[in-house]
Amino acid sequence: MSVKWKKRLIDAAPFEACAVFDVNNDGQLDIVSGEYWYEGPDFTKKHKICDILAIHEYHDDFSDYPMDVDGDGYLDIITGAWWGETLRWRQNPGAAGGEWQTFDIEHIGSIETIRYFDIDGCGVPEIFPNTPGGPQLFYKLIVDENGRGTGKFEKYVIGEQPSGHGLGFGDINGNGRTDILLNGGWLEQPENPLQTPWVFHPEFSLGTASVPIIAHDVTGNGLNDLIVGQAHDYGLDWYEQIVDSTGNRSWLKHEIDPTCSQYHDLYLVDIDLDGEIELVTGKRYRAHNDGDPGAFDPVGIYYFKINGGKFEKHVIDYGPAGEATGCGIYFWIEDLIGNGRPDLVAPGKDGLYLFENLGS
Repeated sequence: MSVKWKKRLIDAAPFEACAVFDVNNDGQLDIVSGEYWYEGPDFTKKHKICDILAIHEYHDDFSDYPMDVDGDGYLDIITGAWWGETLRWRQNPGAAGGEWQTFDIEHIGSIETIRYFDIDGCGVPEIFPNTPGGPQLFYKLIVDENGRGTGKFEKYVIGEQPSGHGLGFGDINGNGRTDILLNGGWLEQPENPLQTPWVFHPEFSLGTASVPIIAHDVTGNGLNDLIVGQAHDYGLDWYEQIVDSTGNRSWLKHEIDPTCSQYHDLYLVDIDLDGEIELVTGKRYRAHNDGDPGAFDPVGIYYFKINGGKFEKHVIDYGPAGEATGCGIYFWIEDLIGNGRPDLVAPGKDGLYLFENLGS
């Protein structure tokens, strides 16, 4: 049976990223998206974060990731986007309330979006911007002797050529270390992840790949395969990792869903609580405004039962724009209702929506 969902419009504000975390330390999860945060548990009380640059029907906010940057016990926001070309953090004002102050981390060029991974096992995720025109890098929060953030970051440039469109994490060669996936190959993590540059293996070409590119053992043979959406074209595919008797690696492409376009963000989670993870994804509505193939097709959000590579599609939402919704550039899955089932928060140019998971 498919999971059933209760859809609710939180706000018509057209921001494309969101996050879920406890903004005001009251013990309740809140929703953050763009210029506003929405107070839990009912998300009806709206608070201003700050003004955000709007340009060409986009907003300069392609990530709203929570991190206590300044060590004051309140979660701040890491952000960045294409037009501002700058990685930034917004300071949570804490108990005083009011608007948030924004600080630049570094001007690094156009940022497609950002993902986060604790690459060195320090307990705090490192910041990995996807900067298609620049080499892959990450930023590490500098902490004090008590492990609290200091508001400063160290930069590590691990690539030597332009990263391209697409970014992900996964152990490709089975040595227990998480590698970095790009649209044209993978960066092999060395024994010390702070050593630069990492060795690049140009083994595949994934097009305008999703962020993230997901590494997952689809077949159950112990090798991580790749699950990739086309962020600005039609297609959702998986690439089977094949290693021959001499150790040579190749990748065999399999279609998952060639009928939909603009699969920009992907998520693996056990959405139906059956003990196996599903793939959750959907259309980023008007990803290049109306410039991408399939821009005027219906929009939707879906989950796929992986089933060893058979990928059975289930609809969360589907229909014409204005009736159905997509899932933006950075959606979020978390149990907001408190019943143990993972809910979905979907931002986008068509508004911010909460999909409550009602179970099968």
